[in-house]
Amino acid sequence: MATNSLEKFSENVKRSWGSISSELVAEARLQMETLLRASPKENWLANLHKSAAPREELYRDPDQGFVLLAHTEHAGLYRPPHDHGRSWVTYGIQEGEIEMGAYVRVDDGRGRVRLVQRDSTVLRPGQARSYLPGDIHDTRCLTDTALLFRFSDRDLKIEDELQHRVTRYMREDGVWVPPAL
Repeated sequence: MATNSLEKFSENVKRSWGSISSELVAEARLQMETLLRASPKENWLANLHKSAAPREELYRDPDQGFVLLAHTEHAGLYRPPHDHGRSWVTYGIQEGEIEMGAYVRVDDGRGRVRLVQRDSTVLRPGQARSYLPGDIHDTRCLTDTALLFRFSDRDLKIEDELQHRVTRYMREDGVWVPPAL
């Protein structure tokens, strides 16, 4: 039985787990928004604020493989446009503000691929946003610090570093393009 909001999050996501669907993504976002309202007096959250670690694993499900991480980010930290390979993710802001841009990959008709920015959203405490497989986004920390939670359906380190399924875009002549092969 759960004794704090982090354990409740993990239990509730595990209970609703299955193949990706609109319902599962909505449920994960709802559970994230609930987690973001946790009392800062809960030990796990108080310790996160105290340590201000750049990356800390909060939960990894041994059966389903989903992972919840916390990231403390600092003013101006920018993560260029990227996707998450086959994974889907839900971000939530516990403290601070993060700007997230959404992009679409387009072919210019001459065989060159580039990104076009679709929109930009500022996430504030208590807000969550999901990205599905193939979605492309960037992030920028707008406040002195921000505490960001990232829930993913699988270990993104494996998806990125071992399986090379994550695409990180680079700026070339003022345009975001995929890395040269």
